[in-house]
This record gives sequence, C-alpha cells and structure tokens, in this order.
Amino acid sequence: MLTPDTKTHLSDHLFFDLDFSTGAVAAVSGGSDSTALLILLKDYFDRTASGARLLAVTVDHGLRPGSAVEARQVARFCAERGIAHRILPWRGDKPATGLPAAAREARYRLLAEAAGAEGIKLILTGHTADDQAETVLMRQARDEEGRGLAGMAPATLHDWRIWIVRPLLGIRRGMLRAMLRARDIGWIEDPTNVDIRFERPRVRAKLGQGDGERRIAEALARSQQAALERHDIGRRAAVLIDAFADRPVPGLIRLDREFTEHEDGQAALYALRILLAAVGGMSFLADEARCAALLFRLRSAPLCATLSRTVVDARRTGIFLRRENRNLPAALPPSDNQLWDNRRRITLKDGPGGLVIAPLGSAAARKAPLSEDIPPSLSRAALAAEPALWSGDERLDFTGGDAGPRAISMVPVVAPFARFLPSFDLAPAAAAADLVGALPPPAPPFHGHDGGRGWAKA
Repeated sequence: MLTPDTKTHLSDHLFFDLDFSTGAVAAVSGGSDSTALLILLKDYFDRTASGARLLAVTVDHGLRPGSAVEARQVARFCAERGIAHRILPWRGDKPATGLPAAAREARYRLLAEAAGAEGIKLILTGHTADDQAETVLMRQARDEEGRGLAGMAPATLHDWRIWIVRPLLGIRRGMLRAMLRARDIGWIEDPTNVDIRFERPRVRAKLGQGDGERRIAEALARSQQAALERHDIGRRAAVLIDAFADRPVPGLIRLDREFTEHEDGQAALYALRILLAAVGGMSFLADEARCAALLFRLRSAPLCATLSRTVVDARRTGIFLRRENRNLPAALPPSDNQLWDNRRRITLKDGPGGLVIAPLGSAAARKAPLSEDIPPSLSRAALAAEPALWSGDERLDFTGGDAGPRAISMVPVVAPFARFLPSFDLAPAAAAADLVGALPPPAPPFHGHDGGRGWAKA
C-alpha cells in the first residue's frame, strides 16, 4: 500500500516506464492533483538525473476574474523550484453552451502546441482515480454504451502526434493531498470545482456524501472491466479489418461478403461501426442498434443504404463503402493542420497562394484512372467526394494521384480517432489507418511500447 511518506516509491511506480527522451510537458492548473504531479515529476527527474526537460504549462481559460492571478501564482511556484513554466491564454469568444467540452478541447490544443514548439512528444495530466470514478458515473447516468464506461484512457494520442498520459489514474486525490500537506505545499482551490451548475461538480458533491466511497469503488471496478472488454473487442475487430477489407480506389472500401457471416459477430459489428465512421468522416462511431440492423440485412440480400454519411452498396462482388456526395465541404482556402471533412489532414508547405480545397466532383472523377475489377460507377462516385486542390477552375492535385509537385499535403485520417485516440482503441485504429492509407499511429510512450504495464491494453 502506497502512503504519502513513500513519495520516492510512488514516483518510481508512476514514471519508471515512461519514455522521457524528448522531455515532458506537465499540465499544471495549481490545484492539488496537478501540483502533486509536478512535484512527483520533479522528484523523479532530480533523482534519476535523466537530464530530461520538464516544462510546466498553465492554461488560463479566462473564464474567471482570478484565473490570471492564479496562473501567475503557479509561475512563481515553478520559479522557486527551478521548473520552466509557461502561461497560455485561451483567447477568442467562448461558447454559450458546451463550455466544459470547449474548454477541454482548447486546453489540449494549447498544451499540444506548447509541446510541439519544444519538440516534446509527451504531455502529462493530473487526472486521478476520483476523476475516473466521476467520469464513469456521468457516462452511466447518460446511458452511454459499455465502451464509454471504460472512462479515461491511461494514454491518449492527440492529433495523431502527441501522447497525453494520465499517470495518476490509479491514485486517490486524498493520498496526493496528504503528501502535499506532509511537505507543507499548498494548492489553489478552483471555485468551479464546486459550482453545481456543471455536471462534474454535482457528481463530486454526491460522492462526498453517504455511500460515496462504495460508489467510487464500484465505478472504478466497472471502469477496469470495461477497459479490458474494450481492448479485447478492438483487437478482434482489427483482425477482421485486416482480413476482410481493402481499398480498391481512394475513398472506396470493399468488404468481402464473408465478413457479414463471421462467427465473431460482436467484433464484426464493432469493425463495421468504425469503418462507417472513418469513411463518412464522423467523429463518433455509427449508432450500434442501427448498425446491427444494417449488418443483419447485409447477410441476406443486396441493398443500398446510407448510415453515418456513408453509402453502403452491397453487391454480389462485395460490400462497398463510400462517402455520400451530400453535405461535402465548400471550397475553402487550406489552413495548416485542418481536418478536411474529418477525412484528410491538411498540412501546408511552401507553395503559391490563391489555392482552395474542394471535392473533386463528378466531372473530374470521370477522367480519373479506374480499377479494373470495380464497377466504374462505384469508383467515380467515391472519387468525386475526395478532396482536390484547385486554382480557379484548374485542378492542381487530388488525393487519387496524377499530381505534380504538391504545395499542400492531404493525408487520410481515421475520423473517429483523428483528434483523440484512446489507448484502448489503438489496435482497430491502426488497422483502419493501414486500410485508408493514413500514417500509422506513433508507438505509445513507454519503454518497450507499454513498459510491461499494459497501458495500451487497459
């Protein structure tokens, strides 16, 4: 049993298998959890003499009058301990609804930008077991499906580039605060943590009453079981994607007819949900019930249906998935790290201005090279929804090929995992990436990939 006075043992337990070769960004708000994370990291770096860079980053969301003052308090705290620190403000208009989600998105974006500017590929946050229990209970109250009950992943890939690791997910907040008190270290109490206008503070308040400890223990046990199940079905789905799916032309996925009859129906359903979201450019997996009904129909007869912006065209020669030709993005100038239709990541390179990205369109698709074993109508419909680079009416480049020097890179992404890839889902995401021609996800930031600790498995 780890106790507050075993901080050396605790930091070894938390960090020994992490790859700090590029350094680490620690997200520090000044609260007890992130302060404890920073102190434990500093202890670990000092003791191991690793020479790794440690950068503390405080995101000032600008949502409270005192937030800027608190950020400066964190800066002084870091300066006293010789820790490099940056304050990053969240600028621009704030949404009237969905504020917590928007703030979370902005926080991770700013943290990733800070890490990228320093060449650091690892971000650490101070989420605890208490946070995990709250997350599971919130999702349970919203009747989320079983995969959501896994809660927060111990590691999440942001933008397919930088790993966000949560090393404190197995540690209770009370233990961290006891450690800080024993070292005479204070922290900042954020008033929004008790503001019951928001969901998490309401759940937190209820857990502080009556049978809260029992409910936390049950939620954590549920999370661990759901995480194991999510990893297992993801691994099985990845096997089916590798075995039964191919990409005959850009934007078109073909499934063998045998896919619908596979004995592992649960994995087949999960694989189909992932593929529908990837082809349609959806951030969330296709609805499970509707997808199950579709899979059942695919077993018995040819059909053409649309789900998650994906046209499903079942024929004797296979089941074909393509992006429907409705509601495609309008022609717009490209911007760096843009997700076009949530299916391509745009990266700007040196090149002329005045360019736009727009769908290839049916007229240009008729001139594109076709696959010999695919009906021309299928190929052209899929290609028409793919992005092309235009200068006025002249097409300069298109993701299907036949292009000259590229001023802009348009790389496929796996839509449901393009922004956030939880380590639970690494196997099916990698299989889908290989299928659509996306870059493979970088290895998890652990020695030997998972450090023998199974982080990519739970």
